[in-house]
Amino acid sequence: MLCYMTTLVLFVAAIYVLVSLLKGAVNLANLRHAQAGGIPEEFRGLVDEEKFAKAQAYLEAQTYFGLAQRLLGTIASVAFLLLGGFGWVDRLALGFQQGPVVTALLYFLFLALLDQIIDLPFSWYHTFVIEEKFGFNRSSVKTFLGDMLKGWGLGLVLGGLLGAALVWFFLHGGQYAWLWAWGFFTLFQITLMFLAPVVLMPLFNKFDPLPEGELRTAIEKFAGSVNFQLQGIFTMDGSKRSSKANAFFTGFGKFRRIVLFDTLVKQHTVPELVAVLAHEVGHFKRKHILKQIALSLVSSFVLFWFFSVLLSSDTLAMDFGFALPSVQAAITMAFWFYSPFSFLTGLLSSGLSRKFEFEADAYARETTKDAPSLAAALKRLSVESLSNLNPHPWKVMLDYSHPPVIQRIRALLAP
Repeated sequence: MLCYMTTLVLFVAAIYVLVSLLKGAVNLANLRHAQAGGIPEEFRGLVDEEKFAKAQAYLEAQTYFGLAQRLLGTIASVAFLLLGGFGWVDRLALGFQQGPVVTALLYFLFLALLDQIIDLPFSWYHTFVIEEKFGFNRSSVKTFLGDMLKGWGLGLVLGGLLGAALVWFFLHGGQYAWLWAWGFFTLFQITLMFLAPVVLMPLFNKFDPLPEGELRTAIEKFAGSVNFQLQGIFTMDGSKRSSKANAFFTGFGKFRRIVLFDTLVKQHTVPELVAVLAHEVGHFKRKHILKQIALSLVSSFVLFWFFSVLLSSDTLAMDFGFALPSVQAAITMAFWFYSPFSFLTGLLSSGLSRKFEFEADAYARETTKDAPSLAAALKRLSVESLSNLNPHPWKVMLDYSHPPVIQRIRALLAP
């Protein structure tokens, strides 16, 4: 039995490595595909050869950086699994003799610290070398470290509360513990969706109400024309960290917000900004957010049931290096066993997200009667962020939550 179970773990590790290799191969194919392509017709006159070459260089830097990070991360993860690292961390947590709930929290705290130690040099290099080299980084060392410390603090507080509750449910919830745990997790998730815009996000960025003027008037006029009640229009100091621009819709009910990066407001005309906002409203009107939440709940429902199955397996826990079955052992095993399935569900989720983006674009086109403005905004956003204008279809299928900008522009401007 031990030999069989060891073979099973080796098989899971092999699948993990194969998925990582597949992603690496697709990224290399994407780089070659982009380098072989020229400036698309829709961008001629807006992108010259020098700008296009800079975008290619940016993609190359990002690709090789990602490959190095993925390679080292895969080696570290698989080695940690096969050499009994999870069991060692579990024994370290057990050594504090603080009971099952605290032991589980210590276990995940130690793993999180290890992950942060490994990730920190990569995050630093990406921000202060790659993004700096191509003119995107606006983040100071103080801001970078402040964000990191705030993130750790929130992780400790929110992760600790959620983790303690979930462990308690699995220990005391009886036959349907996983169902109680899933219900609490769902409630916790939804609560954060309401509170994040007004409690958590302001810890990292400054949000100012959009001042009176031409832009606000145009936005309010559009919102009134589609019967969309605005709870708040805000600008965010995105330029504090990056010169890249964006906009997003967040929150529900009286916490609902439309947020425009200050860089977006500076770089685009009023009609373009109204078109971008119309796209975001389209996500709400087409119920994309609710659909994505529903899919997330179904996925987490299956995952929590899977936890409960693994929690009862003594042999599997020992094969992963744990002395005894535990909640932390079940969650660790679920990560590894569920990884191939999450890869597949990720493909489906990304495909659905791309479909939603087309639908939101169509909504903006129908309601503003100004498709050229949204197309112009998409072009400008792509050019300023040095986006890959010729992504490989496999890369799109694997990683893109938005359709390639060329496809979006052509759909918008189609007769």
